Amino acid sequence: MTRVRHITSLARLAQLPPDERRRLAPVAERFAFRVNDYYIGLIDWDDPRDPLRRLVVPHEQELTEWGELDASHEAHYTPVRGCQHKYSDTALLLVNEVCGAYCRYCFRKRLFMNDNDDASLDYRPGLHYIQEHEEITNVLLTGGDPLILSTKRIERILSDVTAVPHVRIVRIGSKMLAFNPFRVLDDPGLVELLAEYCRSGMRIYVMNHFDHPRELTSEAREAMGRLLGAGVGIVNQCPIIRGVNDRAATLAALFRELSFAACPPYYVFQGRPTAGNLPFEVPLVEGWHLFTDAQRRVSGLAKRARFVMSHASGKIEVVGVDDEHVYMRYHRAQREEDFGKMVIAVRDDKAYWLDQLTLVSGPRSAWRYAANPDGRPLAGRRYAGRRPRAPGQPSS
Repeated sequence: MTRVRHITSLARLAQLPPDERRRLAPVAERFAFRVNDYYIGLIDWDDPRDPLRRLVVPHEQELTEWGELDASHEAHYTPVRGCQHKYSDTALLLVNEVCGAYCRYCFRKRLFMNDNDDASLDYRPGLHYIQEHEEITNVLLTGGDPLILSTKRIERILSDVTAVPHVRIVRIGSKMLAFNPFRVLDDPGLVELLAEYCRSGMRIYVMNHFDHPRELTSEAREAMGRLLGAGVGIVNQCPIIRGVNDRAATLAALFRELSFAACPPYYVFQGRPTAGNLPFEVPLVEGWHLFTDAQRRVSGLAKRARFVMSHASGKIEVVGVDDEHVYMRYHRAQREEDFGKMVIAVRDDKAYWLDQLTLVSGPRSAWRYAANPDGRPLAGRRYAGRRPRAPGQPSS
């Protein structure tokens, strides 16, 4: 058995010079720091710009005042503590508030703060809510990372959730196979537990979170293989992150290697404008060009992801960009009548989020958040914003 040791203090991260540890200490005090020695071993410490280092080591710019802690207003869709219900058929149970390591760009970093009250170790209120709502067929276990819990605890949660007659799919949102694949490799009891539920007819999915091709180590691939052998469905979702996967070649390599591991890319997210996340953000138009350029380089099986924004009003898919406009549609919508509706905005290469865009057309839900909240399109007006050259575009 491989024992993975966790490090929760920068003072114990020997790979950082003392002066850097002192300089980054205020960042770690505000936004929690956690890593483990498996993941530390994947980092090239001679390269200050190493992408895996950037994923877990604090950055001074995190203290820049920018964004908000709950950028997608998840609190609005929390009927009881520890449970979110935004889309009719899917509910989230936030079953813990710890991960194998903490991504510096995390959109739910408020869970790891002392005054957090989003997650709950007592999932019974959320379970009771799910029992009362028969439209819920999918339950996502998240947090925090559910796979950091003991197998006994996971068994208890799965037993209770799958006992609800109308629940047909249980998803487990996890980055554990990237941060610590030995959680699966060294625990055959966990694999057998998941296999039992799959054999019973319950569909179990592990929603993996690989951000960079180097996280797909031989151990991570073996762990995915064991889950597949147990009948578990696996997919991957990740955001576009500045300094990590914001190159088309890197994103394409990630898509390609995931397809080789039978782990389809599911969603690629536009980074949420979360407090502390400024150094990791990529503007929306640039993200679109990176995403489409990456997809151009891979086979059909590797290009199944959608580029989406997990906005307060719904999951908005970015479907196109031209010289004047950004074209989007509601892939999921909080208001069911918005599903599939198009949203057209004036192109702004500096915008990160729907709330910074000026709309031309779209449903009322989108107008509520747009940069022109009076609801009036810019009819006849020419937008004169600066548009930097998109990646891969020839200069004029």
